[in-house]
Amino acid sequence: MEGLVPVQRLPVRVASPSLYRCSNVSVSIRRSLSGFAMDKRIRFTAPSSQFSIRAQQSDLKESLAVSSSSIEDKGNALRIKEWEVEMYQNELAVSQGIRIRRKPPSKAPLGYSGPFELRLHNNDDADSPRNILEEITWYKDVEVSRMKELNPLEELKKTVENAPPTRDFVGALRMAQKRTGLPGLIAEVKKASPSRGILKENFDPVEIAQAYEKGGAACLSVLTDQKYFQGGFENLEAIRNAGVKCPLLCKEFVVDPWQIYYARTKGADAVLLIAAVLTDLEITYLLKICKKLGLAALVEVHDEREMGRVLGIEGIELVGINNRSLETFQVDISNTKNLLEGEHGRQICEKDMIVVGESGLFTPDDIAYVQAAGVRAVLVGESIVKQSDPEKGIAGLFGRNISHT
Repeated sequence: MEGLVPVQRLPVRVASPSLYRCSNVSVSIRRSLSGFAMDKRIRFTAPSSQFSIRAQQSDLKESLAVSSSSIEDKGNALRIKEWEVEMYQNELAVSQGIRIRRKPPSKAPLGYSGPFELRLHNNDDADSPRNILEEITWYKDVEVSRMKELNPLEELKKTVENAPPTRDFVGALRMAQKRTGLPGLIAEVKKASPSRGILKENFDPVEIAQAYEKGGAACLSVLTDQKYFQGGFENLEAIRNAGVKCPLLCKEFVVDPWQIYYARTKGADAVLLIAAVLTDLEITYLLKICKKLGLAALVEVHDEREMGRVLGIEGIELVGINNRSLETFQVDISNTKNLLEGEHGRQICEKDMIVVGESGLFTPDDIAYVQAAGVRAVLVGESIVKQSDPEKGIAGLFGRNISHT
């Protein structure tokens, strides 16, 4: 077996006729390991008594015990440092108003004593997720770790090099608004949701995508989460390979840069980044990866603080306002208007950013309301995917036909 060395008889030359009276023993060892020849001469002084042998054995055992203890101490010290880094990252997230915890709370390693000690005693955080977004985020951390083992990042980078060019997601929304005078439509290919359950029983993602495109959608959003939305990256890939020309948004819950590369290999033209989950530094870093890969990024916010954070980050072109509360899961489209008033609205106009209205849009009046507030695109799923004829569903949503014909 590779890595193992066969036992060999070793020639021993004794310096004295009597083994027990000798003072020196010369051992010559010559062996080959993995193709490399080795030739070593080892000289040692033989012990003069049986007591001396036992004393040396005892010393060796003590030395090994101390060495083992030292290694164990260093290992625990490393675990403590890693845990502290994780705690500091959590502190940074909290300081930015991020309420979604990235991982379940973890106990301190054995022997921990440090700045988080008092908090550990007073920490009443539940070990279970506080809302559905946090539950999904925790699951993604585990799921992505497993997927990374099956699809190493270096392999994904090689695949990306040979992938076809991305399509202009932002440009498609601008053109649609100019053509129709209405917000550009990002139509969502979605089978189910945690709050609504199954939305469409006979779900054919390619057929739905083609109907959306024919009905006038500027872009498509494809749910790739399997556990909570019954989607999948295979749906994204199938739609891309079916010849649908609309740019595609990969609707995934991103917690790791690896997901950006994976989405690109499956045909995505844009990805979703959720400010309630990611810190400013993480968003900045992920935006750079998106730019490198030719992907657009839709950065989603839920409240004023998240909007303020996002407006302070350079390089964002698309901001999505989700009208669904993370705490109550209730939907209120006036959230869009509130977040676009005053200074926020002024900065968005100055930067020529496209605001995308999300959640709670079912009628032409809803579309008119968010458009008057400053929205230039809308992301809609439930109100059109549930229709037997998605094309008619789009016309009903906007109050008129917005197709190219």
